[in-house]
Amino acid sequence: MGGEVRYEIAQNAYAKLVLHALKHKSSAVNAVLLGRPSSSHNDVVEITDSVPLFHSHIGLLPQLEISLILIEEHYAATGVNIVGYFHSNERFDDYELGGVAKNIGDHIYRYFPQAAILLLDNKKLEALPKGKDRSPVMQLYTRDASKNWKLAGSDGGSQLTIREPSANVVLLDYISTEKWKDIVDFDDHLDDISNDWLNPELFK
Repeated sequence: MGGEVRYEIAQNAYAKLVLHALKHKSSAVNAVLLGRPSSSHNDVVEITDSVPLFHSHIGLLPQLEISLILIEEHYAATGVNIVGYFHSNERFDDYELGGVAKNIGDHIYRYFPQAAILLLDNKKLEALPKGKDRSPVMQLYTRDASKNWKLAGSDGGSQLTIREPSANVVLLDYISTEKWKDIVDFDDHLDDISNDWLNPELFK
């Protein structure tokens, strides 16, 4: 592969990740990223959607495996696969990529070698209303040659971009209207299966 892989995330996929983390501020939360390699650029992965997973018992394997199977089955028909993992730590100031995140990332990597892990950056999120920053409020981790998850370089912002330039403006609007209250994750679905983890009405 020539050069580093770049990741482009769609606005709705991006907003869903942040809103899920905001709904459960005092918990660690996670989600999976869905997408495909770009048809026009072979060093670009397009993240087209995301599915919020859990906000409690985040490392429990049986629930995780069930959710990954259901997600894969649903999206396989659309030509989209799981391409990465999102994690938000329990503590606001915790920027460590923990064991659970790495393990799930490793699992996804086995099926998709260009897999990425996104870690919520609370400081960037908090600063969003004060500035005009268009870059994602998350850190990008990829696996290096020695199979360790490594934070993309200090210029790594350019390795992860949002497809729509105004996504952070839209996100701030969602936050101010408390749209995060409407988000459903797999925990909610397992509690009551009428809760739809696809969140079809969220951005209507």
